[in-house]
Amino acid sequence: MKHVQIYTDGACSGNPGPGGWGAILRYTAPGGKVFEKELCGGEAGTTNNRMELTGFLQALRCLTEPCEVDLYSDSQYLINGLEKGWARGWRARGWKKADKSPALNPDLWAALLDECAKHTVHYHWLKGHAGHPENERCDRLAVAESRKYGGKQ
Repeated sequence: MKHVQIYTDGACSGNPGPGGWGAILRYTAPGGKVFEKELCGGEAGTTNNRMELTGFLQALRCLTEPCEVDLYSDSQYLINGLEKGWARGWRARGWKKADKSPALNPDLWAALLDECAKHTVHYHWLKGHAGHPENERCDRLAVAESRKYGGKQ
């Protein structure tokens, strides 16, 4: 099974507002050659959490076979939603949280659960804006995309 590192970040100017996401996929082939793919996108009217989820979802959709994935993100919402099983619980309860209130972003969570089921995913939380090179790079991608839609970060 191939081992892929995925770094993601999302940004939003206002919440909701113009947003963007960035992702980096990195694979080291046998022999040590490193392959990287950079992805980004955005929306005119969105939330920071939607951009965080979208970045990881779009990165996973690039994988053409089951992989061992190390996700690195500064979004506790994304990490906890998947690693702690919150999203699986919300889905099992008809997209309701434990307090019966609606879970937000069920479309993205459902797609993420489906994509994650194809892979073995390990989750790593990074402190945002703390100098981690790939996290900072993803942040620059996300902010640039947000600006395309009127964001003013």
